[in-house]
Amino acid sequence: MKKFLLFAATAAMMAMSASAIIDNQLYEPVNDINIANVWILDRVHAGDAFTGLEACNTKARTAVMVDDIIYVARSEAKSIINGSDTLVSSLIYRFKVEDGTELEPLEVSLNGNPLGTLLCINCIGVDNFGHIWITPYTSELTNDQPFYSLNTDTGELTQLTTFTKDSDSPQRIDYCDVLGDITLEEAGCTVMAAAANSSLLYRWHAEQGDTWENWEGGFDGDTYLDIIDYYPENQTAWGTAPTVKMLYDPNDPDNYDGELFYVDGFSVPPALYSLEGTIVDSFEGVDPELIPESGTNGITEFELEGRHFVVYSKAQYSGDGHGCQANICEMGEGLTFEGMQKYWQIPADSLGKVSDGGIRAHCFSVKYGEEGGFPCVTLFTFKCYNGMAVYKIGRGVTPNIPEPPTPSVPGDSNGDGLVDISDVNAVINMMLGKAEMVAACDMNNDGKIDISDVNAVINAMLGK
Repeated sequence: MKKFLLFAATAAMMAMSASAIIDNQLYEPVNDINIANVWILDRVHAGDAFTGLEACNTKARTAVMVDDIIYVARSEAKSIINGSDTLVSSLIYRFKVEDGTELEPLEVSLNGNPLGTLLCINCIGVDNFGHIWITPYTSELTNDQPFYSLNTDTGELTQLTTFTKDSDSPQRIDYCDVLGDITLEEAGCTVMAAAANSSLLYRWHAEQGDTWENWEGGFDGDTYLDIIDYYPENQTAWGTAPTVKMLYDPNDPDNYDGELFYVDGFSVPPALYSLEGTIVDSFEGVDPELIPESGTNGITEFELEGRHFVVYSKAQYSGDGHGCQANICEMGEGLTFEGMQKYWQIPADSLGKVSDGGIRAHCFSVKYGEEGGFPCVTLFTFKCYNGMAVYKIGRGVTPNIPEPPTPSVPGDSNGDGLVDISDVNAVINMMLGKAEMVAACDMNNDGKIDISDVNAVINAMLGK
């Protein structure tokens, strides 16, 4: 089958622009396609500018780019005093896609009342027609899964429906995915979730022109499917907080059934499934260097000038040499993982490596446009408690030209203020292609990284 594509007082808002902050990494063009960092707000590059934000919080778990605005959903964000009652309210922080400027947040309410229950806006996303939806975390103790739409002017939620897990043993749901039109006016709509620490997929569907009161189970009328097909085969359940990403086929524009979908299961790499619950594609046979590490979930696709790309989280904060980074790869023959070509890893030197308490989800959003007279993709990446960034990809994109940093300590190739064996390893990893080129590793400023740079670091260690 061919596939295609929380408790704190709110401080006075201060306009903050990230336009001057870029990741300062060198990304070489691949197949005449360039990438450029538009702005970045993270622990590694922006420092206090990010960590001082209220959006830097472990309850600000997911984010989405919609048109020109980025929305970051934070549950249980602040307290509100109402007479003798203290209420907890959630917030949605907003940033300009253009330059990262922070805008006034939306105070989330339901039926006119602040909404602040446990992880009540845990997952935020956008449908194919630009409508923002929200789902809460639900535990294995409930059979109900609420589903909301968001008014982006007021922050008011409308509860579209409550889905029923409808299984003998309901399972925990952290994150959902949506395909179609949540208003049901221009298309039908499908909602999916993978249950945590289980082998269950949940799926609900409503037809165009119908109402959400008449939703149906998305697996031939059933609300759930018990998966028995895994990669690797010895894994027989998703791990903690798995994610689902349904694919939309632009060659079949009226089809929003999501017949192919990725499941990224935390303890397993993402795999592409059919509605029958069988694996269509997986990381089997893929270069081991490209296989994502356990502990992170997040994947999406985009198309650019006839080339099909996949973006996926390589590792989370605890990754081996990685910090909340994503790989951008052109897919192999037949739009498969096998044979795919890595273009870049973003950011080349990570967003951050600080524990977010195990949130798992790494969010990506894609927007199509034009740059320099050629098609262009704007890519947004977000990892809770570590950072976010916007990149542009396309033939007409002008690459960033990094400013060579001047190490505060001669020989400090990794910028930690020390000169030791880790700096030697950093340069060697660049030589071996295990990391993107970092200007600081070019110790002798000759525009390349080779044994002479290793010698330069060793000489600095020896005080020569």
